This record gives sequence, structure tokens and C-alpha cells, in this order.
Amino acid sequence: MRRWVERFLVEPGTEWTWRGELVGGTTTFLATAYIVVVNPAILAFAGIPEGPSTVATVVAAAFGTLLMALVARRPFAVAPYMGENAFLAFGLAALGITWQQRLGAVFVAGALFLLLTVAGIRRWLAEGVSPSLKHAFAVAIGLFLAELGLYETGVFTSFASGLPAGALAGEGGLLRAPEVPVKLGDWSQAGTWLALAGIGLTLALVLRGVRGGILLGMVPMAAAGVALGLAPVPERWLAAPFRGELSLAPIALQLDIAGILEPRHWPVLGTLALMGFLDTLGTLVALGAAAGLLDARGNLPRIERPMAVDALASMASAVVGTSTSGAYIESATGLRDGARTGLAALVTAGWFVVALFVVPIARALQAMPFVYAPALVTVGILMLRSAREVEFGDLAEAIPAFATIALTVFTYNIANGLAAGLLAAPLARAAAGRGRELRPAAWLLAVACLAYFVGGLRH
Repeated sequence: MRRWVERFLVEPGTEWTWRGELVGGTTTFLATAYIVVVNPAILAFAGIPEGPSTVATVVAAAFGTLLMALVARRPFAVAPYMGENAFLAFGLAALGITWQQRLGAVFVAGALFLLLTVAGIRRWLAEGVSPSLKHAFAVAIGLFLAELGLYETGVFTSFASGLPAGALAGEGGLLRAPEVPVKLGDWSQAGTWLALAGIGLTLALVLRGVRGGILLGMVPMAAAGVALGLAPVPERWLAAPFRGELSLAPIALQLDIAGILEPRHWPVLGTLALMGFLDTLGTLVALGAAAGLLDARGNLPRIERPMAVDALASMASAVVGTSTSGAYIESATGLRDGARTGLAALVTAGWFVVALFVVPIARALQAMPFVYAPALVTVGILMLRSAREVEFGDLAEAIPAFATIALTVFTYNIANGLAAGLLAAPLARAAAGRGRELRPAAWLLAVACLAYFVGGLRH
């Protein structure tokens, strides 16, 4: 059995254990499974029905993660991206683009990614980013995960939370500028204290070196949530996929490719393609750093394989009726628990297949942010170790690193931060009189990121 696994699922020279792969793959699923509830809720604003969309989300995640296991042999989960789904649902609302055309855009962008990957261009672009900046990506994404977990559980919240409408009115009836963007949340809520307890428990388990500590930290929080009546009890435990309200028929194969290829829609394709590239690059590098898989230049060896998987997964997502898919940063939770090979991804994919039949249970669990948020915060803290590899003593490296971290956290968006860093990197180095150190790919990425900001493509 081990020989078969090492032949088909393990990169040569990778050290792994059965426990690490099984526990890590399961942890990754638990940290990623929230997308089963969140993605359909977001895409509903684009007019995609939630029942079929839920099944499409799970199918896309299972298929993409299976590809990651068999093709890339990496322990990364693949699922519809957060950010891209919001862009499809809200960012295109004023353009009058149908949801069928939006799915067509996802397919075309995925096909473009695949061509660029096969041609080696995506790898060439990735190698144009300095090792220091790649590690800054990991720091930024780690802070973003912690921010997401703390916000979801009410540890802090928006400045507008709890204020009457009159207190928010500005000139012309618009929302006034806040003194501070966020503030402490309502700590009188039991869910917030459960989240804080979960963070403390999970960190304690990790500090003690308990294998599977992140996964084990979730169990008592879920039990406490049920005991306190904070978790909804599902009316049924099982549901047959592909039937009734969970049929894929209303959305599968409904993508409109011809419509989205009209010249007036090209900016949409450009935006989606750039967002996907930035998210994929940042996520893969961050996960590679978390797993200790990066080489001396900060590159993920054979990065073209997971990039090809992301491209194929996005195309498949459009076919079944959901948004752009790619490697999930939450896979870092599984890496922390020992996942190192495609076997862990195979385990994660298996859990997604199981989720097709227990959608009611999955929805109940994902209604408890105090269960999964401690994992996000813990992983965010662990990813800060990459800050040691950022050359803050070199101002030409510190400036793009700061831009990446600040805009990721303060705009609550990974792509904004990565684009800012990629734009600032060659400018800072050129200003320091070190332009000869730059690769052509660095300037090309900077131009694309400049278009991202100036052309209003940011989100």
C-alpha cells in the first residue's frame, strides 16, 4: 500500500506519515468546508439558485482537490475562491452581465491560465518575484486569516456595528468616513467567548506539540455550541445530491462563452484573470513556505503542476455552475498537522464527496464560526514565521513587503495587497539604483498591477 501511495501521490524525497496525511487532510477539509455554505450564499446575488449552487460548490472542490492529489501530488485543497465569487456576484452587478456569461468568463479565464501554464509563462512570471516578497505574501495572508477569524466571531467588528442610521449619515446621505475602520465587538455574546476559548485551547495544544491539535481544538467548541443552543440542529442528517432542489440541471452546462467574448466584456476577463493569478501565486507560495517546500530562491518546485490543476479546476467549476476555483490558503491548517503529500489531498477530496450526502450537517457546522475561526487565527499566527525571511533591513524589499501586508489587511482583500507589492517592488528597486537586478517579468507584473488599480479593476 505504501509503495502504491509513494508511486502515485508522493513527490520523490518527501517525508510523510500515515497519521500526518490522514489527520492533515481531515483538518484541511474542516477548515475549508465553510465554502460549502458561503459560496452559494454569495453567488445567489448573481441569480444562481442556492440548492444547485451548493452541490456545484462541493463537486468543484472534490474534483479540484482530487486533481491536486493525482496531478500535483501536493496536500492542498482546491475550492471556489473567496473574492472571485464576490467579484462575480457584486462587482459585475452594474454591467448587466448574466450569470451564464459570468460562468463563461470563469471558463475562459481558466483556459487562458492553462495555456500560459503549459507554455511556461506562469512559472516565468512567478520567478520574477523576489524571495523576500514571496515570504511577505505568506505574512500578509496569515494576518488576513487571523483577521477573518477574529471578525467572524465578533472579537472585533465594523465601526458601524450597533450605531443608529443617523449617526452614520454624511454629506449627501452617504456613509461618513469612520474615525477608525474597526472596533472591539460585543464581548457579551457567548459565541465570542467560545471563539476566544477555542483560540486559547488550540494554541495550547499546538504549543505542547500535540499532533492534530488544530483539529482537536474544534471538537469541544462544537460540543459546547450545541449544549448552549448556539448551533442549529438540522431537520435531517442526510440528503441525496443531484436530485430535487439539489439537482445540478438548472446551472450545469449553462455557461455563455460566446457572450462573454464580446470586446466590451474583455476588461471583465482581464480582471478575473489577474485576480486568479495573484491569488494562485500568493496562495501557493504561502503554502509552500508553511510546509517548508520552497527552494533557495523562494520558489515552489514544479509549481506549474498545481497551477495547471487550478486552471483545470476553474474550467470544471464553470461547467458545473460555480465560480473560479484554486488552491485554498486554509490548507495551511492541514500542513500544520502533518500533511505533506497528495495523500492528504485525496483524504480531503474524499471528505468533500461525503459532504455531498450530509449537506444539512455541513450547513449546521458552518453556522458556528467559533468552531472554525480558532483554526484560522492559529494558522495566521504560525504563518508569521515567514517574516523572518523578509529582508526588512533592505528598504527596497521592505517597501513592497509593507505595501503587500498593509493593503491585504486594511482592505480585507488578498489580491489588493499582492498587486500593491508587485507594483511597488520594481519601483523601489529602480529608485534605489538597482534596476539591473530586476527580471523582465517583474516589470510586466508591475504594469498589469498598475492597470489593476488605475483601470478600476481592484475589488
